[in-house]
Amino acid sequence: MLLGAIADDLTGATDLSLMLARNGMKTVQYVGVPQAGADFGDAEALVVALKSRTIAAGDAIDMSLAAARALLAAGARQILFKYCSTFDSTDAGNIGPVADALRDLLGGGIAIACPAFPAAGRSVYQGHLFVGHTLLSDSPMKDHPLTPMRDANLVRVLQRQTRHTVGLLPLNVVAAGPHAVQLALAEAAKSGHGMMIADAVADADLRVLGTALAEARLITGGSGIAMGLPDNFRRQGQIGTTPLPARMTAPAGRSVILAGSCSAATRGQVAGAIAAGIPALRLTPLDIAAGTQDAAGVAQWVLAQNANAPALVYSSDDPASVRLSQSSLGVERAGALVEELLGAVSIILRNSGFSRFLVAGGETSGAVVAALGAQALRIGPEITPGVPWTRSIGVPDLALALKSGNFGDPDFFLSAWDKLDD
Repeated sequence: MLLGAIADDLTGATDLSLMLARNGMKTVQYVGVPQAGADFGDAEALVVALKSRTIAAGDAIDMSLAAARALLAAGARQILFKYCSTFDSTDAGNIGPVADALRDLLGGGIAIACPAFPAAGRSVYQGHLFVGHTLLSDSPMKDHPLTPMRDANLVRVLQRQTRHTVGLLPLNVVAAGPHAVQLALAEAAKSGHGMMIADAVADADLRVLGTALAEARLITGGSGIAMGLPDNFRRQGQIGTTPLPARMTAPAGRSVILAGSCSAATRGQVAGAIAAGIPALRLTPLDIAAGTQDAAGVAQWVLAQNANAPALVYSSDDPASVRLSQSSLGVERAGALVEELLGAVSIILRNSGFSRFLVAGGETSGAVVAALGAQALRIGPEITPGVPWTRSIGVPDLALALKSGNFGDPDFFLSAWDKLDD
C-alpha cells in the first residue's frame, strides 16, 4: 500500500476512492479507523472514511491521527487529508485543526489546501472558491444547516482555523508547471508559511499540483487534488494501470433510495424522482420526535411498494423548513433523529432482502453504512463525477451508491441504476 487517505465523511471517501481508481490505482475504501492486522488485499491506495467533519475538533483530531497511524503502519508513503470540495467547516474547523495535527505527526513542512474539483463545478481562483460561476458565499452553501459557508476567501477561512500562516499559490504559478510550484512552496516555507491555498480552475492545474507534490508527506484538499498522484507512483514503476469497470454486477435483492441531504442538488433529485413516478415517503424531524414516524412504519411502507423498482424515503427540505425544525429540536438533534431512523430502516430492509442502497448525504451515508455493517468497499463504475457504485467486501454483500448532497444531475436517482447488472 502506497497512498493513505483520510476523509472526513463517507461520501467524500467514496468520491476520493473513485478519483484514485479512475486514474488506475487499486483502491479500497475502509469505514472507520482500521483495526490492527486488517487485511487490505492488493490495495495500492487505502481511503479511510471517518465521520469527523462536524464533531468536536478534539475528537476529529484524535480520530484522524489514529487513522493516519494505521495507514503509516500499513505502509503508506504519503497521507492525503480529504475534505469537501465546498470546504465545509466552521470558523473553528475542523479542516485547520486536523491539518495542523497531521502536519505535526508527519514532521512538519508546508502543506497545500486545494478543494478544487472542476468536473463538479468547484474551482479556486485568487484563493476564492467558486461553485459553478458563483462565489461559494453566494451559493446555496451559505444556508447549509451545519456548516454555512459565507466567506469565499479560503485564505481567510483557513487562517481562522489554523495556528500557522496561510498563503496563496496563485494560478499563474500553477500554470508555469510542477517545478515552479515546488520553488514557490519552498520560498513560502522559508517565509514562515505552514499552509498554502492552491488555485486550480481545470484538471490540468490539478495534475500539475499532483506532480509537484510527489515527495510531499501531507496533502490536503478535495478529491480533485488526487488526480495526479497515481502517476507519481507509476513513473517510479511501483504501480501499473487498473481500469475502472464500466458496469457492476449487483447482489440479488431489492433496491431503495434514502435521502437525508438538504442540499439544493439533492432536493432537485428528489423532485425529479417524484415527477417520474417513483413512490416517495417524506420524513420530518418533528414527526420523528413526536413518534408519528418510526423505523418499523417507514420500512413497512417501503416493503409494500413495487418490488421491481426502487422506492424513495427522504427528509430533504428547503432551508426555511430546516431552520424551523432546528429551532424546535436543536441543530444536532434534528439531524441525528433522521440519521438514526434511516439507519434503523436500512437494517430492517437489509434483513428483508434489500441489497442495493442509493444514499444521498454524507452524514446520512455514514449512519446507513454503519447500521448495515459494511466495513470495506471496492470501487465500481462511475455514475456521475464524484459518485461510483461500490460493492462491500465480505458480509453483508451489498451494492452501495453513496452520494454527497451537492453532487449529481436532477435525474441521478433515476439513472444510477443503469450501471448495475443482475
